[in-house]
Amino acid sequence: MTDGELVLRVALALGLCTVIGLERELRQKSAGLRTHTIVGVGAAVAMMISKYGFADSLASDRVSLDPSRVASLVVSGVGFIGAGLIFVRGASVRGLTTAAVVWLSAMVGMAAGSGMYLLATVATAAHLVVAVVFPMLERFIPRTRWSPSQLSFTYADQKGVLREVLARITQYGYTVSDVDVDRASATAGHVHVSMQVIGRGSLSELTQHIESVDGIVTVTVRDRPGL
Repeated sequence: MTDGELVLRVALALGLCTVIGLERELRQKSAGLRTHTIVGVGAAVAMMISKYGFADSLASDRVSLDPSRVASLVVSGVGFIGAGLIFVRGASVRGLTTAAVVWLSAMVGMAAGSGMYLLATVATAAHLVVAVVFPMLERFIPRTRWSPSQLSFTYADQKGVLREVLARITQYGYTVSDVDVDRASATAGHVHVSMQVIGRGSLSELTQHIESVDGIVTVTVRDRPGL
């Protein structure tokens, strides 16, 4: 193993995991460009240490090592990072996809570090297909009463607005979960709220229903939450 090959493998892990991280960064996920890149490069370095870092020790007949042990610990160790990205709120779970992508970044880095360039590249391409193409295909899947939609709205910070909006959503036949209230912009007199709604009603009519509430500034809705 030459120094040039070592640099090439780290560079490949850096490039591929940058692509993965950039996709997550553009979607404004909790783990973005830096996290995925660092995890991938770290996994590549660990893989190369596992394969070549103990070559001098193996020269002795009295020493027996398992080169796959370090790699297996990387697989399980990345799980701790992923666990920190998963949030459970009531019956709602968020961050599963983000945690899975961090784990995938580690696998891409390990593949690059072990010299399996094609495998690392194909795995990165597969991620892009799942993250970019699959959401487009989901639009053609018939909606059911269990299909979630992402609803976001901003309202003037005053009493009773949020309560009225929630009441209208439930009156319209939708159930609400994963409510996130952001008061960081309350200094400007506005509060941003995002939530998942589930129901068979018309989303456009629901949007108009909410817009009619006094104090509502903006309303946006997506058929399905992003990955």
